[in-house]
Amino acid sequence: MKHHREQLPAPDKCNSSMQLTRAADYAVRVMIHLATLPEHQRTLLPDLARVTEAPQSFLSKVLQSLTRANFIVSRRGKAGGFSILPRGREASMRDVIEAIDGPICLNVCLSQSRSCNRKSWCPAHPVWARAQLAMLDVLMAVTVSSMAANATQLTAPSLSVAISSN
Repeated sequence: MKHHREQLPAPDKCNSSMQLTRAADYAVRVMIHLATLPEHQRTLLPDLARVTEAPQSFLSKVLQSLTRANFIVSRRGKAGGFSILPRGREASMRDVIEAIDGPICLNVCLSQSRSCNRKSWCPAHPVWARAQLAMLDVLMAVTVSSMAANATQLTAPSLSVAISSN
């Protein structure tokens, strides 16, 4: 007898705490957009906010975290702005998310820093562990540059905006 995986309907709204933070979502958008631009091209904060549909004040904090992770570089002045570094182009989606939110952990019982006294006998623990591994495998399997390559083939208006660097 074959087991079929049922397609679950997409929820109308997502009330689960198992979702990316808004900051991590914006970080992924920023990284993909910057990777679609020619090497060394810089983009200003207002332009990044527009193409990522993120508030400037919030996005500036995200950009600081991406800069600290050495994924992007920021320059001040007339020819200033943000540009992606080679390390940022090769970063995985997991790398970008963790630069913003820290280590991804589906459940506290999987945390390296916390001990769960139920771990040895809890029937849910191996399921959480498999789900965590599967999710991390997916997030590690795709790089910013590969997502950017796919983005340039799509026709989303926010990704087709040309922004000059000088």
